[in-house]
Amino acid sequence: MPSPSMRMLAAALILAVVGVSLPACGDDEAGDEKTLTVWSLEDVADRVTATRALIADFTARTGTRVDLVTINEDQFPSLIATSAAAGELPDVVGSVPLAGVRTLAGNELLHPSANGEIVDALGRQTFSARALELTADGDRQLAVPSDGWGQLLVYRKDLFAAAGLPVPDTYEKIAAAAAKLNTGGVAGITAATAAGDVFTQQTFEHLALANNCQLTDDSGSVTLDSPECVEAFRFYGDLMRTASVPGAQDVDTTRATYFAGRAAMLVWSPFILDELAGLRDDARPTCPQCQADPTYLARNSGFVTAIKGPNGAQPAQYGELSSWAVLDGAADPAKSLVRFMLDDGYPRWFGMSPEGRFPVRKGTADDPARFLTAWNASPAGVDRKQPLAQVYGDDVLAALRRSPDSFQRWGLTQGQGKLVGAILGELPVPRALAGVVSGKSDPAAAARRAKRDVEAIKAGVN
Repeated sequence: MPSPSMRMLAAALILAVVGVSLPACGDDEAGDEKTLTVWSLEDVADRVTATRALIADFTARTGTRVDLVTINEDQFPSLIATSAAAGELPDVVGSVPLAGVRTLAGNELLHPSANGEIVDALGRQTFSARALELTADGDRQLAVPSDGWGQLLVYRKDLFAAAGLPVPDTYEKIAAAAAKLNTGGVAGITAATAAGDVFTQQTFEHLALANNCQLTDDSGSVTLDSPECVEAFRFYGDLMRTASVPGAQDVDTTRATYFAGRAAMLVWSPFILDELAGLRDDARPTCPQCQADPTYLARNSGFVTAIKGPNGAQPAQYGELSSWAVLDGAADPAKSLVRFMLDDGYPRWFGMSPEGRFPVRKGTADDPARFLTAWNASPAGVDRKQPLAQVYGDDVLAALRRSPDSFQRWGLTQGQGKLVGAILGELPVPRALAGVVSGKSDPAAAARRAKRDVEAIKAGVN
């Protein structure tokens, strides 16, 4: 599934946490050292187990005690604020999304230099330059980027071939394919439309970025009423009204429609890759051909990473990055832990769910492709395990590996990290988009409404 949403304005603090204290495996003197407190925003059971094993390995190697606390990402903003007020910040936070990094930076909770020192020690040249840019503020490295995922357009290669259609990598090609293939019980496309769902925000932002629709300009002025954004609202609304399925669509219904063979295209995250391959029992393809051949949809699906709209200077892709962040006042072993997680422990970290964890540290100085090679061979799946390359082929995997180098996001490189976090809490853009999808609002009016609502949010966070 796509990453859970960051609810930046969460009203209640839900302390659904799991603490794991891992004792040192060294001599008695290890007990005199400071225990590191590490928060991880990975709270899925099997990933928690894998994280515990990694932390235990670090403890065995170094003798440093670690108290691991896993929390739900939705609760992170409130929990970190409460902990900061109480003077009880963790030393390190892992799996922090981009908006979370900006929240930490905006509240001056990050260690002034530790994260940059870690990147320098590991070798800046070993990281994706784009990943470093998205996790930096000017010359200051705010966090250490670890892995990422980018939104995908998934399409039925067999249906496209039969209809003589090209790969749907532009607005024009997507619209033409959706119109032509929207027949016989098969929707041209399925994508998120639920107004209160961050998945709708992610999906729309993916297609809006393709047309160079930006949240703000470099001065911070909200630009959602620009011609580029009006066109993005129009494009999305027309697709959903004329070539999709009725009713509010979300992360579950869009996947179910595509898996049932009832959509020619789908916008989803790469977390769908193991499910599409039939490696998870709780989300398996159900198309008629899938009964005899569970891999039918996987073999007959193509994947588009970056898309170009008529106003886009170049193809663009929405991307999310997860980072490690050392916080202000952290003990010295904190840097050692993060270095371990991005080096010796790194293949096991992204190997927890390789379908949605593309490594942004590509290798080491001695072996520049070490981690890309390890990712390519990492088994994906839950109930069954198989390297994705064996299912989708080397070309698809190569495109996925390259995608973090061109990730884009609204507002972050314009210095609007707090605003980005806030709109993920209130979701003004999906609310405005809903009017266009339903036909109750025209694209220009929806764009103006989105701008007005975002400006009001911006005034509250500044």
